[in-house]
Amino acid sequence: MKNLLCGILALVMLAVMPAQAETRKDSLLLRDNHPQEYVVVKGDTLWHISGRFLKSPWKWPEVWGINPQVDNPHLIYPGDVIYLTWVDGKPRLGLRRDSGIYPRARVSPLDDAIPAIPLKDIISFLEDNRVLSEDILQSAPYILGGVNERIIAGAGDRVYARGTLLAEQRRQGVYRAANKYIDPETEEFLGFEVATIAEGDVVGRSDNQVITLDLVKSNKEARVKDRVVPTEEVSIQSIFYPAASPEGVSGEILSVLSGVRDGGQFDVVAINKGMREGLEAGHVFATYRRGELLKDPVTNEMVKLPSERSGEMMIFKVFEKVSYGLILQSNNVVSIGDYVREP
Repeated sequence: MKNLLCGILALVMLAVMPAQAETRKDSLLLRDNHPQEYVVVKGDTLWHISGRFLKSPWKWPEVWGINPQVDNPHLIYPGDVIYLTWVDGKPRLGLRRDSGIYPRARVSPLDDAIPAIPLKDIISFLEDNRVLSEDILQSAPYILGGVNERIIAGAGDRVYARGTLLAEQRRQGVYRAANKYIDPETEEFLGFEVATIAEGDVVGRSDNQVITLDLVKSNKEARVKDRVVPTEEVSIQSIFYPAASPEGVSGEILSVLSGVRDGGQFDVVAINKGMREGLEAGHVFATYRRGELLKDPVTNEMVKLPSERSGEMMIFKVFEKVSYGLILQSNNVVSIGDYVREP
């Protein structure tokens, strides 16, 4: 009888221990000082809210509990309450809105919904920046000049370009190369970063490949030698589904797109990985500060210090060989040459 009771007890312990271990493992997702509830305010983002509860904010899809009373659980508005609960021993984030005993209708413009990440910091890069291959840029028509031999032009002006259009469409973009990206490890040419200068409508073409364009809007003054490329159909994305970057994919920061060498939180960077490595919008990388070189005061040797983790970055726009990412958290400066790895 004693042996039977011991055996039953052992089976119970085996059944309970994995569940307890799983609970402990899941609880590690939570910050030590996490709240039980949080009221959403204007200016919040899903990343910011998740960071109040989770050590790794990009894991919010894993702990987000679908609420059947909320039409779209990814649309969250100021005044909503995010609360922490436990389901089957695992943490879940839920949403409570319009509490009360009487049914009520809630009408909120989509523009009032809080975004996943701060869109104001990336919208210009979504709309105005592209990375083009050398073949595309070199084969695109170039600006000859404007009316009355003008060498600069803006919205409302007529300009002339020469070459063969890359696509037969009325609306064309005028672009200027800003950066030439070279892979720091392989020295492979990755593409030209180009900025949108203006947009224009094709209103005429001649036998000697001269294209007449009327500029309809401009960010900067169009100049001689700027390139004419078909405009890009851009869908402004506000909802991102974060996930850890693909296993084994690491890279380097090629540039800080604000025009300086160093950056920090909410700055946009370009990295030397893209669609061919399987990257997609929403992939999250950890950023690592490149270890410095110090002189050993005893041996006089130059010693390289280890790389230190400096924050997290989310990819929001992907090209073939290059991607743009937003630094969402940083405890140190982020510089050209810093590493990005799996978080």
